[in-house]
Amino acid sequence: MADRAHVTSVDAVEAFRADLIVYLSRTRAVLEEATDEVVRTRLWVQNDQRRVWEEELRRRHRKLEEAKAEMFNSRLSQFHGSSSLQLMALQRAERAYREAEAKLMLLKKWGRELENLSDPMVKQVGQFHGFLTTNMGRAVAYLALVVKALEAYTDVPSPDAAGPVAGDSHPAGEETPLP
Repeated sequence: MADRAHVTSVDAVEAFRADLIVYLSRTRAVLEEATDEVVRTRLWVQNDQRRVWEEELRRRHRKLEEAKAEMFNSRLSQFHGSSSLQLMALQRAERAYREAEAKLMLLKKWGRELENLSDPMVKQVGQFHGFLTTNMGRAVAYLALVVKALEAYTDVPSPDAAGPVAGDSHPAGEETPLP
């Protein structure tokens, strides 16, 4: 059995440690960016787009009310030619209003579904980010200790190179009898 381990390169462990640090920093950045993108998308759907379509619904509702008022005035004035134009305008305004209602309802549904579908994935990404931060951070620190220990080990002279140990009266190559 050999008295010493044959350590050929501490640099390989140090290079792996350096690569691991680079990997961790890049991976954390990607995970944070993905999480931020989910949050931005959720806010866009649930807040920004919702406000846009609520305002559009109010605008179309005003146009519908105007078209109803014009239709009512047209019927009172008994102008049959203009009454058909008002009827078409009223129907167009009703379709536009229904379309805005449908889009707003769909947007609310998408907001709920987006939250329900993305929450488990965001949670998993968060757990992975925590693993990278804590466990892999410890691994980097451990590798630093391993490198120091290996460097200290390689700096210790081998027993063969230092000669016989003080108090050892046996010539080199002979085994010491066990009591």
